[in-house]
Parts: sequence; structure tokens; C-alpha cells
Amino acid sequence: MSLKKCYNFEDFRILAKKKLPSPIFHYIDGGSDDENTLKRNTESFNDCDLVPNILASVGKPDLSTNIFGRKIDMPIFLSPCAMQRLYHHDGDKASAKAASKFGTFYSMSTMANNTIEEISNLSSGPKLFQLYVHKDKSITDDLIDRCRRSNFDGMCLTVDTLVAGNRERDHRTGFTTPPRLTLKSLLSFAMHPTWVFNYLTHEKFKLANVAKKTDKGTNIAKSVIDYINEQYDPAMNWKDAEYCVKKWNGPFALKGVMSVEDAKKAIDIGCTAIMISNHGGRQLDGSRSPFDQIKAISDAVGDKIEIILDGGVRRGTHVLKALAAGAKACSFGKMFLFSLAAGGQRGVEHLLRTMHDEINRNMVLMGCKNLKELNSSKLIYRNSIKI
Repeated sequence: MSLKKCYNFEDFRILAKKKLPSPIFHYIDGGSDDENTLKRNTESFNDCDLVPNILASVGKPDLSTNIFGRKIDMPIFLSPCAMQRLYHHDGDKASAKAASKFGTFYSMSTMANNTIEEISNLSSGPKLFQLYVHKDKSITDDLIDRCRRSNFDGMCLTVDTLVAGNRERDHRTGFTTPPRLTLKSLLSFAMHPTWVFNYLTHEKFKLANVAKKTDKGTNIAKSVIDYINEQYDPAMNWKDAEYCVKKWNGPFALKGVMSVEDAKKAIDIGCTAIMISNHGGRQLDGSRSPFDQIKAISDAVGDKIEIILDGGVRRGTHVLKALAAGAKACSFGKMFLFSLAAGGQRGVEHLLRTMHDEINRNMVLMGCKNLKELNSSKLIYRNSIKI
């Protein structure tokens, strides 16, 4: 299969699986425990149906929206994802360039392989930084200060990863950062010589934004589970989140909000946005999916804060359903990481073009001229239909 033959999520996934060593592919593909929440994230979109209006003289629909103080050309953007250098040797550089080309947000993880400054110099497009609260609070302060100096547009604090979820695929494959050859993984790496060549001949793998503060994960191979449990503060609380909001003093989201109560608290501490997310089904298995929760959260606070749905999005129709339920935009990680692995910057551009075209086509089919017309009247939940 070639990149040109990738028409949907599963196509990108199949091509990525061919190109990546097994430990790295399964790090993207997997979830926690029995992976029930991972599956539910996408399945939940099937519990409702879109209701189109005909003869609406749509013409060319306006797909733009405003989040984090920036206008973006379509209501989707790339979720913050760690260690993109593992999936393609151009890593964050490729995804940042692709997002900028399509007029939408690139999101940088604390655990990125390029520095805040490198990406700022590379891309003039909208940029969001994903923050974690470390046990060493000087790391947190340093990251916020550097993002401000580098003119990042917004910041999100991930609040659902106080400890690492039980990602059993990583245990089985022996996944570490940086990659470490083991008896389990040796054959898989040997069967992917192109990946090995590119990994060894391009810039050294490092967690660039924290490398000066800790060598774990850069010079000392660690499982991601061990890294998270050693570096992140499991005692983080609302006061810590409020401190980050005030220190940043700009567009700020909590990423990992899943309840109405927490959405209200986010408003109280000064957040301008929330990202309804369960970390791609990689943390608490058995929890609700973002789409399961969005209507209740939107009904409660949708007029007071920007709502972003993060997780499970595979199709343009999923985006339309999320917007009709109350989101201003959607973000996704797995899908774009598979496209990055499949073709680097070209792969991510191909994905964004595909998603743009799906959203545009379906807006016309829905009879909607702009995103504001995607409201609750355009959505019917199957369990609410009386027969």
C-alpha cells in the first residue's frame, strides 16, 4: 500500500504497521488494561445520527472557527503527542509544518524531541504547548517561560496522567524511550531496516525540552510508564493548575476534563478552554468516552468556555457530530501519528487534506453553510427515539 492509497484511518494504520518496529507501532495503537475505553472512544459516535436539511443553498461552506485566540481554517487540529521522532525521523518538524500549511494548530508535548525554540523558528502557524506538572517545579516554570518567549498561542495542562495507565502492550513488547534492543524486540527492529537506518543517521533521540533537567528518557532508557511515575507529580491539585493558568496568563485549557463538575472548576480557576479527553483510552480503562460526555458538559458550561473534543475521531462525520453536540473543535492523536509514520510531513498533509475534504463534503450534505449551523437540532440520539 502507498500513501496515495490511504483513504481513511485504517489505511494509515496498516501502512504505519508496515513501516514501524512492533514496540513502536503498539505504543501508538494500544490502550490501557483491556482497551475497552480505547474502543469506546470511536464506537460512541455511532449512538447518534446526523439530521440533514435539504435545498439549503450551501455553496462553499465556511469551516473556520476560533480557539485559543486564533482563527483556524477547519475545526480540527493535531493533539499533543510525545516522541514523534520515533514514528518518523522528521518528527515534530514534519507535523508542525503540515499543520501550518493547513492553517490549524500544531500541539507540542512536554516530551517532544525538538525544543520549543526550534519549532517556534520553524513554523509561523498556530501553536499550542502541552504542559505536565513535574515533581521538580522548576521544570514547569521553565517550560511556561520559554513558551511565552517563543510566542506560543496557547497552553494546555494534561491532568489525567498523574500516574501512568497500565499499558500491557508496552510490557509485552519491551517499549522504552529511547528504544532499547531486547530479545523480544530484536527481530522486529531487524525486519524494519529503513526505520533503523533513519533512526541512526538523523539527529539523536532526546526529550529535548527537559534534557537539561533530567537525563532519564534521553540518555537512560526508561519505559514510558516508569518515566511518568518518576517525573510527574501524582499530588497535583487544583491550586497547581490555577498557578499554571496565572503564570501563563493567556489562552489555557485543561486536557483530561471528563465531568461537569470539573468543567465548572476549570472556569473558576480562569481556564479559557477544556479538552474533553481520556488520553486516548490509555489511562483509566472503563471510563467514559469524550463523546459520551460532551452533551452534558456543553449543556452545563458551553456558553462560558471553549470545548474541544479529543479522542476517537476517525471521520469527518465524527467531527460534525462533536460540533453539533457542543464542541468548537476536535483534536486527534493516533490518526495523525499513523499518518506521520506512513509518510512524514507528506503523510500528515495527506491526512489533513482528507479530513478537510470529508468535513467540507459532509457540511454540504448536511445543508450547513458554517459551523454555527451545526447545533443540537442536527443530532438525534438513538436511545432517545420513541417507537
